Amino acid sequence: MLSKRTIIGIVVGGAIIAIGIYSLISGIGLQTVQVHETFPVGKSTSYQISSTEHAQQHMVITGDRFDIALSSPGAGLQIPKTSHTKEVTLDWVFLKDGKTMINLQNTGSSELKVDATLQVTSDPILFTYHIVVITSGMVIIGFSMGFTLRKPKGF
Repeated sequence: MLSKRTIIGIVVGGAIIAIGIYSLISGIGLQTVQVHETFPVGKSTSYQISSTEHAQQHMVITGDRFDIALSSPGAGLQIPKTSHTKEVTLDWVFLKDGKTMINLQNTGSSELKVDATLQVTSDPILFTYHIVVITSGMVIIGFSMGFTLRKPKGF
């Protein structure tokens, strides 16, 4: 018969394993990321978007004045550093697997707003993280199973 501690350990360990497996499966493929950021006057930022071929990207940049530079992998969208006013809408598709670099500099007298819908690939290190979570669930179950064993004399 299993003790109370063993049953609790099996339930907790099973829940941790289930969360790890769900996260592992949901992290496969393209992930859609919504970006809504605001930058004060004089600040700059950059985005590095990793994605696969045929991934669609949409970005709307609004501000008084700003500089933008964009480079996509392969023969994709290329924008050298140029100044813009009011609003710029960028829609592009990845023609090749790789990373797009976007650099923004707010040069105007008001805030710079960035609204984007990006399709990105997840970071490969997250795979290892999910495996560690699954393993920790197994360790919890293993330790809790020790509570069911009969203890030898002297313990």
